[in-house]
Amino acid sequence: MQTPWDFRYAQRTQRMKASAIRELLKLTEQPDVISFAGGLPAPEVFPVEEFRRACNYVLDHQGAEALQYGTTDGYVPLCEMIARYTNRLGIGVSKDNILITSGSQQALDLIGKIFINHGDRILVENPTYLGAIQAWNAYGADYIPVALDDEGMDTRQLEDALRKGPKFIYVLPNFQNPTGCTLTLERRKQLIKLADQYGVPIIEDDPYGQLRYEGDDLPAVELLDSQMRDKTNAYSGNVIYLSTFSKILAPGIRLAWVIAPTEVINKLVLAKQGADLHTSTFNQIVAHEVGQHGYLDRHVKLIQDTYRERRNVMVESLEEHMPNGVTWTNPQGGLFLWVNMPEQINAIEMFKDAVIQKVAYVPGENFFACGGGENSMRLNFSCTKPELINEGIARLSKVIKAKLREG
Repeated sequence: MQTPWDFRYAQRTQRMKASAIRELLKLTEQPDVISFAGGLPAPEVFPVEEFRRACNYVLDHQGAEALQYGTTDGYVPLCEMIARYTNRLGIGVSKDNILITSGSQQALDLIGKIFINHGDRILVENPTYLGAIQAWNAYGADYIPVALDDEGMDTRQLEDALRKGPKFIYVLPNFQNPTGCTLTLERRKQLIKLADQYGVPIIEDDPYGQLRYEGDDLPAVELLDSQMRDKTNAYSGNVIYLSTFSKILAPGIRLAWVIAPTEVINKLVLAKQGADLHTSTFNQIVAHEVGQHGYLDRHVKLIQDTYRERRNVMVESLEEHMPNGVTWTNPQGGLFLWVNMPEQINAIEMFKDAVIQKVAYVPGENFFACGGGENSMRLNFSCTKPELINEGIARLSKVIKAKLREG
C-alpha cells in the first residue's frame, strides 16, 4: 500500500537495500541458535579493563576536551599514533594524510560521496564485501566483477576489466571478506602495475591485516605502490587505504581511519562535515589512551591466539562432517571462511532449514555484485566458542546432506 511519502523519496533510495546480514541476524537471536552468520569479533577478547582504566583517566585529566566538539580530521594524537604505526611499515605518511571516521563503513560511504557519479563503474572482487556494495549502490554505482581464486583477485582477468573504464578498483587483499583468501605478493605487484598503467586508483580495505595466524606478513598494496614513487615528497600514491580499530580493539567504539594523499583527505573532510561534523571526541581520546605504550601489539597477539584456535576447530569440523562435493577455504587469518556446495543446493532456500536445526550462516549470493554464488555461504569462526563450533558444523552438515538427498 502506497503512502504520501512514497512520492517524496529521492531516486537514489530505490537502490538502497536492507543489509542481508542484518536481516538474517534477526532470525538468529534465539539463544539456542549457533550462528556463524555475523562478522563479529569475540567479546571474550574485548579489553574491558583497559577501557575502564582509560575512561577514568581521560575523564580525570581531559574531561572537558573529551566531551567537547572536535575537529573533523580527527584527534591529532590519535592521527599521529596511526601515522607512526604506518611509518613503521615503511609507508611515509603524516597526520595530514589521515582522517578518522566513524567506522570503516562511513569511510566507504564518504568515498562514494566524493568519487561516484550515477553510472560509474567500480571494479570489485567477485565476491566482495557486502557493505561496500550497499554503500555505493546509493550513489548509482555499477560494478565490474573480477573472479577470485585461492590466491585472491585473478589478475590474469584484470586488464580486460580495466579496459571497461572503472572509476577505481576496490580490493581486500588480506583474509578477504567473505572468502578469507589473501592476495599473493606477485598478484599485488601485478595489480599495482596494471592500475598505474591504466591510471585507475585503488581502494585498499584492510580491516583484518593484523589478524594473521600463520605464514608471513605481506606488504600492503599501499606500501608497494608508494615504493614506485618519489619518496622525497609527502604521500601521493595511487592507493587510498582503509583500516579500523573494530577488529583489534572493539567495534562498539566505531573508529576507523583513511590514509590518502592530502588533496583526497581534504575532499573527504568536506564530505564528513556534512555527515556528522566529526567522529566521537571521547572515543578517539580513549582509544588513544588504550593504544599507547605498546598495548595494541600485545593485545593483537591475544586475538590471534584466540582466533587461530577457532579457525582450526572449524576447519577440522568441516573435514569431519561435510559430505563429498562440499569445499571450503582455509584462511591464514581474518574472521571468515567460504564454503561452496554442489550446484543443486541454493543457500538462501536452505537457510530456513538451517535455522530449524538451530544453526545459521550468510548465503553467499549476497556478496556478488552482479549475481551468482547461489550455492555458497560465508561462515564466521571468530565469535563462536570452540566447544560450539563442532556442534554447529555437525548441524549444518545434517542440513546439507538432507538437501543432497532431496536433489
